[in-house]
Order: sequence, then C-alpha cells, then structure tokens
Amino acid sequence: MKYSYSKLKGKIAEVFGTQERFAQAIGISPAALSARLNNITGFTQDEIARSCATLGIPASQISLYFFTHKVQEI
Repeated sequence: MKYSYSKLKGKIAEVFGTQERFAQAIGISPAALSARLNNITGFTQDEIARSCATLGIPASQISLYFFTHKVQEI
C-alpha cells in the first residue's frame, strides 16, 4: 500500500523549512526520511510519534499525515 505524504511534506516545510532539518530533529538521516516519504520504506511507530511531537500534530490527525492512501494515477 502506498501512502501520500503531501500533507506531511507541507507541514515539514512550514515548521522546519527543509526536510533535512526535520530529519535531524527526529533523529534520522535525510536519506532515511526521503525513503519514507517516497514509500520505499515505512515510518516506524517511534518515528511517527517523534514526528507528531516535533511538528505539533495532534493524535486525532495522525491518519491525515501518515495514512492517507495514495491515489493511483492512470
């Protein structure tokens, strides 16, 4: 299953300016973050929790940022 991280990417840009700064803030490499945002690997539960805490995402909105299914393009 592929996920759309467009809302998450927008929040990262809003709060941190760059994905590199965000990756550093949650304790992963920029390459690891890129792999997750491009559906190569998945976010761990700990990474989701750290991301939400760092970005100020309430628990009620986790699904909007991390579990929105990517619409398949034809």
